[in-house]
Amino acid sequence: MPQWIWLWLVLLLGLAAADLLTCASPRRIRVVREEPRPVRAGEHTTVTTRLENHGARSLRGWAKDGWQPSAGAANPLQKIRVAAGGSTRVQVQLTPARRGRLSSQHLTIRSLGPLGLAGRQVVHRVPQTVQVLPEFASRKHLPSKLRRLRELDGATAVQIRGAGTEFDSLRDYVRGDDVRSIDWRATARRQDAAGQHLVVRTWRPERDRRVILCLDASRTSAARIKDEPRLDGGLEAALLVGTLAARAGDRVDFLAFAREVLATASSSQRGDFLSLLSSAASQVQPGLVEADFSQLPGEIAAVSRHKSLVVILTAVDSPALHEGLLPVLPALTKKHRVVVASVQNPELVERAAARETVSDVYAAAAAERAMIEAEAVAAELGAMGVEVVQAPPEALPAALADTYIRLKATGKL
Repeated sequence: MPQWIWLWLVLLLGLAAADLLTCASPRRIRVVREEPRPVRAGEHTTVTTRLENHGARSLRGWAKDGWQPSAGAANPLQKIRVAAGGSTRVQVQLTPARRGRLSSQHLTIRSLGPLGLAGRQVVHRVPQTVQVLPEFASRKHLPSKLRRLRELDGATAVQIRGAGTEFDSLRDYVRGDDVRSIDWRATARRQDAAGQHLVVRTWRPERDRRVILCLDASRTSAARIKDEPRLDGGLEAALLVGTLAARAGDRVDFLAFAREVLATASSSQRGDFLSLLSSAASQVQPGLVEADFSQLPGEIAAVSRHKSLVVILTAVDSPALHEGLLPVLPALTKKHRVVVASVQNPELVERAAARETVSDVYAAAAAERAMIEAEAVAAELGAMGVEVVQAPPEALPAALADTYIRLKATGKL
């Protein structure tokens, strides 16, 4: 090898060594994580980390935040410059794809010398966590459902008597009103020269009713429907109905269970109920165990001893339903109004219609059998006085909200 090459190598090594000696120490950087606010899945957020240089030299280089892939970090690697005794902030844009707790366990800092030929690198083990709430895509239905509730509570009050309604006001009789709503004493007081005016009472749905949402988080909720767990469809329905009922003045309690209760939330707690419910639901994940429905009567009795609307979000097409839920339903229907809501798999209808090949025929037969069994279970539940709501994931929240409004309007809560 020619002598000049050796000279160049020695020179480069000398420059790199000098560069290494003159670069700031990344160990003298103090990493301070700022607490991020909760964010909903699919939304954008910014997490901030403050870097404080406690060394005597200015640091320039790179910082890389170690967020997991599902956090959707757009700029985890950033160029930094921190003056001696100064500080700077590293802001990472996140778009989390799924709910739960996402974390970055470390921040890597690489310090470069003035020439950029060499540097030092240190991994700071300072974790940062962001809570990702459920997406709540069904929020778009909330204004229209609230408008319907206000109509029931206002000018279009329900014209029925009996438990489950409250007296609202008196008004003149119009054709189509229920004759049982006529107030004869008020009618007698309204007599004048022109004759007698019939007066009817108007009724509005009662407030302060009890709504208990029970979410099945057992193995059946782990089945994927349209690339999402069945559990997520149930969560969306629980969020919409829970928020709707809380804003209607009802007391709402939420519990997620499998072998035991996994999460709870109540509108009687301090704070915004939607935030409380979202926070509790964000940590619920499907467990690979059978649901223990035998605990439901006791848990519901602990929540409310009054007549309540009990909504059980589970899989109607589950074979375990006969051994688990059906035996405990008589104890619930005896005191409460019970609704069973289930996410339907739209792929079953598609499979049942496709019969081009032999394998398609077998798949269609299996799909037909699954749908027949689900219909049989729904009929059995209906015979026990249980109302069943089945719909695809995107339609279940609105369908369950309509059921709640209908029950409230007819005074059945």
